[in-house]
Amino acid sequence: MKTIEQLLRGARNVAIVGMSDKPERASHEVGAYLQQQGYRILPVNPAYAGTQILGETVHATLQEAADALARDGQHIDIVDVFRKAEDVPPIARDAIDVRAGALWMQLGIENRAAADLARAAGLDVVMNHCMLIEHRRLAETA
Repeated sequence: MKTIEQLLRGARNVAIVGMSDKPERASHEVGAYLQQQGYRILPVNPAYAGTQILGETVHATLQEAADALARDGQHIDIVDVFRKAEDVPPIARDAIDVRAGALWMQLGIENRAAADLARAAGLDVVMNHCMLIEHRRLAETA
């Protein structure tokens, strides 16, 4: 099991499930920050599918996002979830199906069943942590 630091340092592609086009939403703020830090974000939100958020095409599903990366010989390193805790188990199954490296549930989001499912399939799991906060904390200690 990788640490948060190892996940953040080793990741390149982050699928953001529940990404909003509204700048005041946490998913948008985190996505913009991750882009500024050199990560490639893949917005996933069926309500915005086919449009662009932060210059990236929004995908309806994790599978679509994974397929887009696969064309470039890449994969999803982290699935960052901005959805209600009860919505996470199917996202965990999708993350497993696309062979993502990790399932990350943002601050305030915890689902033990989804975490257990993802871990059993070999994914690293983070619950109740914000990628932006964790990345900034690491940058401050570096």
